[in-house]
Amino acid sequence: MSLTQFKKGLNMDMTQIHAAIQWANGHLWDWLIILLLGTGVYFTLATRFIQIRLFGRSVKEMLSGRKSSTDPHGITPFQAFIVGLASRVGVGNIAGVAIAISVGGAGAVFWMWVTALVGMSSAFAESSLAQLFKVRDKENKQFRGGPAYYITQGLKQHWLGVLFALSLILCFGFVFNAVQANTIAAAAETSWAWNKQMVGIGLVILTAPIIFGGIRRVSKFAEAVVPVMAVLYLAMALYIVLTNLGAVPAVVSLIFSKAFQFDAAAGGFFGAMVSQAMMMGIKRGLYSNEAGMGSAPNAAAAAEVSHPASQGMIQMLGVFVDTIIVCSCTAFILLLSDVQNTTDLTGAQLTQAALVHHVGAWGADFLTIILFLFAFSTVVGNYAYAESNIQFIKSNRIIMNIFRMVVLMFVYFGAIWDVPLVWDMADLSMGIMAVINLIAILLLSPMVLLLMKDYQAKVRLGKTPEFKLSEHPVLKRKIKSDIW
Repeated sequence: MSLTQFKKGLNMDMTQIHAAIQWANGHLWDWLIILLLGTGVYFTLATRFIQIRLFGRSVKEMLSGRKSSTDPHGITPFQAFIVGLASRVGVGNIAGVAIAISVGGAGAVFWMWVTALVGMSSAFAESSLAQLFKVRDKENKQFRGGPAYYITQGLKQHWLGVLFALSLILCFGFVFNAVQANTIAAAAETSWAWNKQMVGIGLVILTAPIIFGGIRRVSKFAEAVVPVMAVLYLAMALYIVLTNLGAVPAVVSLIFSKAFQFDAAAGGFFGAMVSQAMMMGIKRGLYSNEAGMGSAPNAAAAAEVSHPASQGMIQMLGVFVDTIIVCSCTAFILLLSDVQNTTDLTGAQLTQAALVHHVGAWGADFLTIILFLFAFSTVVGNYAYAESNIQFIKSNRIIMNIFRMVVLMFVYFGAIWDVPLVWDMADLSMGIMAVINLIAILLLSPMVLLLMKDYQAKVRLGKTPEFKLSEHPVLKRKIKSDIW
């Protein structure tokens, strides 16, 4: 068989795989939209709008969490927040928003906001549970936790915990890292005509020493890089908004008016009721902020805190920063330029075209650099999540090193794959994870409400909230841990 024949056969196989993935996505996301928004609404009402009531407190918890951890095996609450933000703030904020707007129109932005606002309460629930059920791993005594752990301990369903862990490893360890590499390579090709294969090799070389260093090295890298990249991007967006201030009201009006134009989305049982704007806004919103997906709790559990709810509020704040602030920046950059209606570009290239429209040719170079920082930090943040779940399934040095090599392989292949296939694989793996986690946190919601009430009671007494398992006999019978 010639090389040409082999490539042709491989392309046919990939086309069939892609069609199967799209079919599965159509059916899965019909139901997931209801489950995702329903869970967020439930926790919003059950916690009496905790994302609004305790928003100021969440900022205070995040800022106070910068102090060094007193436990040599833990990371600080602020580092956990930044690792969570490193995974959240990535190509979803730039390429994902562009895809949502180019496919779903300006109204998709409104549904991204809705997903974030109700999702903040889901983020509080899942990260509080991750802290409550965290453990120390046997090998290096570091804190580990997340949905796999609270499903196993809280629901007594080890098989479901393993299924979640496998779906997260597939999603974050492999597919999402391919998405990040794909976006970096596409942007570099557009701006500087760099060869995608060489970009892939370069990313592997840069990623390897960080992920082989484990969660503590990942947290230190993220703490150094994430604030810088966020400030640079926000500064650019603020400049564009201020120089186009007169057009901002029209853009806001467009977002709201287009959000409720329910032209049917293609396919699916609920196609007649769900618009492209709603579907794309929720999909890209979830991909970006990860609220309820079960990813950020893996970073949240690694922190040393005095009360599980404090880390829940810190991660809740991460959803706000990611979508309401960073994604909105991209949306306004795009909508103030109107390039989405004048070009066939999509993803990161569309955002690059918008920046070029606003500031000139150097805008494309600026975004390529920012994209690299965003996407590369997300790769190492994603790895941290997957590492915790590999440890959950089997704590073994050889298995861990094999896993790290496979992660690097996906980083490379992600750089050279086609965009539609990579994003559709991300949607499918993300959806599977989210379904398992959302059901789990709903079943464990009584514990979430108990943690919230305990935290608030101690705040009202003027104390620094400190959780003591001995004060809650019901939980003590379920949680076998010396941490609390």
